[in-house]
Amino acid sequence: MSADWTAIEALPSPKLETLFAEDANRLETFSADVAGIHFDWSKTHLTTEAVTAFEALAKAQDLHGKREALFSGKVINVTENRSVTHVAERGEGSEEDNAKAAALHARMRALIDAIAAGALGDIRHVLHVGIGGSALGPDLLVDALGREDTAYDVAIVSNIDGAALEEVFKKFDPTATLLVIASKTFTTKETLTNADSVLQWMGEAGVEDAYGRVIALTADPDKAVEWGVDETRVLPFADSVGGRYSLWSSIGFPAAIALGWDNFAELLEGAAEMDRHFQHTTLSQNAPALAAFADLYYTQVRHAETRATFAYDERLRLLPSYLQQLEMESNGKGTTIDGQKLDRPSAAITWGGVGTDAQHAVFQLLHQGTHLVPVEFVAVIEAGDTLSEDHHRQLLLNAFAQGAALMKGRANDDHARSYSGDRPSTTILLDDLDARTLGALIAFYEQRVFVSGVLLGINSFDQFGVELGKEMAKAADAGDQEFDVSTTDLIKRAFG
Repeated sequence: MSADWTAIEALPSPKLETLFAEDANRLETFSADVAGIHFDWSKTHLTTEAVTAFEALAKAQDLHGKREALFSGKVINVTENRSVTHVAERGEGSEEDNAKAAALHARMRALIDAIAAGALGDIRHVLHVGIGGSALGPDLLVDALGREDTAYDVAIVSNIDGAALEEVFKKFDPTATLLVIASKTFTTKETLTNADSVLQWMGEAGVEDAYGRVIALTADPDKAVEWGVDETRVLPFADSVGGRYSLWSSIGFPAAIALGWDNFAELLEGAAEMDRHFQHTTLSQNAPALAAFADLYYTQVRHAETRATFAYDERLRLLPSYLQQLEMESNGKGTTIDGQKLDRPSAAITWGGVGTDAQHAVFQLLHQGTHLVPVEFVAVIEAGDTLSEDHHRQLLLNAFAQGAALMKGRANDDHARSYSGDRPSTTILLDDLDARTLGALIAFYEQRVFVSGVLLGINSFDQFGVELGKEMAKAADAGDQEFDVSTTDLIKRAFG
């Protein structure tokens, strides 16, 4: 155990209300405003002493050097011997990587313009099939920003369960549908199976050249062409852009075509603004760094095993699901970057929901349960609806009051009605939910994950843990896998 971790684990455990009482400037010290977003960590147990301790750890782990390596396109994904270039998609990488990303964006925009001009016929619907990072990011973007009139109806299907596709088939006209296949390797079984079923549906409806209505989003264009996609309709992205970091690339095609290119460009610029803040702001005032410090404080010092994010805005209902992959696939590791066993907790389990629904479902545990769960509230000042102002007022007041109640608690001689308080929360408050602020918010989460990974000494950019189950399922399908008696019985019961 390093001396820096020892110092962090020895930090005192003051009460939240004591921290406020002893520091009149606490709110100012532990809040930040970046790209139209207000961050408030004052209701966490972070102290200036804790931040100083994490800064010492950051220095020991060379966070500054690794941050520079990220933005300059150096190889930091060491287990796969790759650079990590998603920041170049928003113009913040190396000059060479920025130029490549800009060229691929221009190609995507040209194809979108051609589709709008009728080059692929009458297109009114966009059916995007992908899974993991090839679906979660685009789905979040379209659901958050595409609730008013969009240029096309968009459906994003990831599940291999046929019921997911059939639901879309009932809504879309197959003769006016564009099939978008998103797969980094263009070998993903679930995605290609779904794509085959879409083509069959289109063919049965009389579409003569169904393949002429297919767009491929991939880091392996040759495989897409081999599969049957016309090379002029393949939108590549760099192999150094990880799936869960890929919505800024051609994987964001459904958002770009439905929301319009101007909005997609604003999304990129909002992310770039957060990138610049992350690169050039001292750690004690740096939003991603402070968030990572709080995350690590609770996992390493208070031994919290989970962290919950609640979106107090219906338009951000998919944010918790998006963060689950981003955080747990990135930092859910048991091995350090130099191949040693990680000797401390890695990422917390990320979960969450939508306020105010979650208040009537899971907040009982947050207020009175025996688990310590740091909570993050995400809300938007400007309403996303045109109904009575009371709707949005009550929504925001509930978010703010929940944070206050978690901290303050309430004593009662009846233990069943007593609230212990001193339970931490963070609030992230957007001025408005538009492409720019959403881009900045997602980039904030990405860089927060990066800081945590560096301080833990792990590689946040591989994901070997997702492979074993897929390999065994593929082998089982081919009859080449021997299983335990329980799994063998389940297969026999299902398939005879």
